[in-house]
Amino acid sequence: MSKEIREKTVKELAEDLKNKRLTAEEITQAYIDAIEAQDGTLNAYLTKTTEDALKKAREFDQQDKVPDNILEAIPYALKDNIVTENIRTTAASKILENFIPPYNATVYEKLDNQGGILLGKLNMDEFAMGSSTENSAFENTKNPWDITRVPGGSSGGSAVAVASGMAPFALGSDTGGSIRQPAAYTGLVGVKPTYGLVSRYGLIAFASSLDQIGTFTHTVEDAAIVLDAIAGHDKKDSTSFNAPKKDYSAKLNESLEGVKIAVSKDFLGEGLQREIRDSYEEALKIYQDLGAEIVEVDFSLLDSALAAYYMIASAEASSNLARYDGVRYGVRADDYNGLVDMYVKTRTAGFGDEVKRRIMLGTYALSSGYYDAYYKKAMQVRTLVIDEYNKIFDQADVLLTPTTATTAFKFGERLDNPLDMYLSDLYTIPANIGGLPALSMPGGFDDNGLPIGLQLTGPALSEPELFKIANAYQKVTGYENQRAKSV
Repeated sequence: MSKEIREKTVKELAEDLKNKRLTAEEITQAYIDAIEAQDGTLNAYLTKTTEDALKKAREFDQQDKVPDNILEAIPYALKDNIVTENIRTTAASKILENFIPPYNATVYEKLDNQGGILLGKLNMDEFAMGSSTENSAFENTKNPWDITRVPGGSSGGSAVAVASGMAPFALGSDTGGSIRQPAAYTGLVGVKPTYGLVSRYGLIAFASSLDQIGTFTHTVEDAAIVLDAIAGHDKKDSTSFNAPKKDYSAKLNESLEGVKIAVSKDFLGEGLQREIRDSYEEALKIYQDLGAEIVEVDFSLLDSALAAYYMIASAEASSNLARYDGVRYGVRADDYNGLVDMYVKTRTAGFGDEVKRRIMLGTYALSSGYYDAYYKKAMQVRTLVIDEYNKIFDQADVLLTPTTATTAFKFGERLDNPLDMYLSDLYTIPANIGGLPALSMPGGFDDNGLPIGLQLTGPALSEPELFKIANAYQKVTGYENQRAKSV
């Protein structure tokens, strides 16, 4: 019964609750059982809140009522850079190892107010800096499709929790592909919403102009349901959109007749794995059969976007992480001689290698004499990338690309070469540069049985259109119904 429950979608679980086919305790216990059975191997969770989760589920059942909304009494989990009052939040860093936040992130409050049941906080690359979850200060999260391989990053724990059946959905954050890339590596639907659509209040900052909270689910329909629950204006976030809320499920089953899908050869260059190219070309045929028109476009700034991203992200990280000084909160060095020595020793012990690398790069780029040469030029490239997207969306409704150039790689393969690791996000970074919505969906499997991801990017606030186009593909292929070996 436990496995049967965990193979259901969020919508199916909600319908079972509504129709009294399952209790909230049965559903929650099924996921807790999976965590106990699998997390010792997969290492997705950093903090478990299973006792409180069971208590909340039982309280719901005792009321003997119909759920007030679709996510009431549905379990879920959060990436550990989304703060939760009185629940440890570490950002997978030793510098925040024992940090207990005094307030809640807006997305957590929204889910909690709707009756969602938190199962725990999930592993990640430290401060969301990485593409494999190997930069966590605490543990390596393993891909449930093949535990010798990475799950992607930085939201690797979020991806693995859902892919392995240890949560029906999870939230992550995406700064340069940190939702979509692990979603591709683990066979999930991963959504990075339009910048400003979901509040960042309570998200531990990496790069504030790029960070965005988004969703991990098995299906596009579930992604629309969860996004509907967390989207909306928040006066506590100055970058939050104050616009009428859309119904993200409204267009799910509409025809694709007349839809224009852009494709670019710039995303199909050297280094693209053969099976991913084959899946991409097969997807184009499927979309044409569904009535969509394929439009060829140019995206000549792909490599430039990657370079600009790492300059902007590192500069913003340098600024954001200056607050971790051992004075106000977080870890403080035990033995030091004066204030400056305390800063140095606290940060030396508290930050990992990748975080230090990006802080130093960002500090250099922002320093006197180098600001114009590096950071200013990166911001100019950002404007050019936005212009290039605008030209594409003058001709088409969405852009279809691979999500990643390869399927999941093995642990340690790219750790010694940061540039190789950075290239893992080559196809996902441009959407963050432009602040645009993008979605990764399951696109088949390679010869080793590893998931392939395909990406749809659209103009700002086009999430309903993205969901429609992705859902049409899912209904034809059914890839989302295949589960990882561990489930």
